[in-house]
Amino acid sequence: MNTRIDKSKLLIGTYCLQPNAQTEEHIKDIAECGIDLITCLYTRKRKLLDALEHYHIGCIFTGAVPGWWGGGSEDKVMSEINPLSAYDESIVKFKDHPAIWGIDIGDEPSSLDYEHYANIINHIKEKFPKQMLYLNLYPYYAYVPENTDEKTKSQLGTFSYADYIDQYIEKIPLPYISYDFYVYACKNIGWMFENYRIVAEACRKTGREFWYIPQVNSKVKDIFMSENMLRYQAYTALAYGATVINWACWTKGWWHNNVLDDDGKKTEQYEKLKKINFELKNIGEVYMKYRNVNTHLLGFENEPTFGKFPELVSKKIVNTGFVRDLHAGKNDRLVVGEMVSRSGLGETALVICNATDYLDENHTTARVTFRADDCEVKLFSGEGYPVLRKSDKGVYSFDLENTHGVIVTIK
Repeated sequence: MNTRIDKSKLLIGTYCLQPNAQTEEHIKDIAECGIDLITCLYTRKRKLLDALEHYHIGCIFTGAVPGWWGGGSEDKVMSEINPLSAYDESIVKFKDHPAIWGIDIGDEPSSLDYEHYANIINHIKEKFPKQMLYLNLYPYYAYVPENTDEKTKSQLGTFSYADYIDQYIEKIPLPYISYDFYVYACKNIGWMFENYRIVAEACRKTGREFWYIPQVNSKVKDIFMSENMLRYQAYTALAYGATVINWACWTKGWWHNNVLDDDGKKTEQYEKLKKINFELKNIGEVYMKYRNVNTHLLGFENEPTFGKFPELVSKKIVNTGFVRDLHAGKNDRLVVGEMVSRSGLGETALVICNATDYLDENHTTARVTFRADDCEVKLFSGEGYPVLRKSDKGVYSFDLENTHGVIVTIK
């Protein structure tokens, strides 16, 4: 699939651009916040699309073809409501623009609709030769133990989330997996990491890209996500190989405390997000030279939400083919992404996130230590603060603040 998206870049996106935030000044603010992509753009205004192009921002356009949301599909059959003929009718009206990087074809589908989606994709992909076709999936908590089997099946079309992803791989001819997960709404990091694990393994197995949608907004009106809460979501996603971070939401879409308020003015989330986005961009060039091959969890032995997930194995020490004895201090938690060079030259890297306190209640600093014999070791940070030390005994170490992440390259 040919697209206008530069896949060599770590892409930073956001959801929803309402009419009260579509002036050129608003678009300039989006660019200055480090945003590359707007998802769910409904307007066809040429002036807005021209402004996006001018500031090198793309959009995933909603409304070019019939929409469908799985959560609203109970007692409805997608293939009957949205037959292939309806797509032909809408495509005739579509007018291209360089700022339109993708076409939204649906959100949170049931697996029962996968075959119809596959037919749609194969039917319309030649009509959009310069755009990607975008389909976002349910998160893990669409399948929760409290659900009855009937409710689970009505949401996912399967009785497990792993089956939901497996069927997507089998039936949907798209080169990525995208899903949203809002950990500060569900407050269950067991679900979060199990979702990461299932999707990351599917992406590794099939060579797909990993698109991740975290929250910058809040389900509770009186609570704003802190800077460190944003970091936690972004850096743990990088440790699982995400190549797109797509924040929800810029303007009103769902919930509260978005980046802009109902009057189109910046909230306190703007400066927080700007800071995090530029940290990500600072390490993005290095990060995108590598691909994820494994992810390790350290120090999560006593995490109660992991109890129902035997695949979430917590370790005390990580040994890979290129580092050994990687560990953190007592009571620290690390998420460690094992990476290899996309060039095939054998170079390796680690993405390391201090995931000790996702609620940002205690500002803990982890001391990370490891060995890498006869190697050139470098540390990259979005903020530039960690200092990599090497002892006389060949032990590397650095300090990592809570929720922060770094990349360590080993040659």
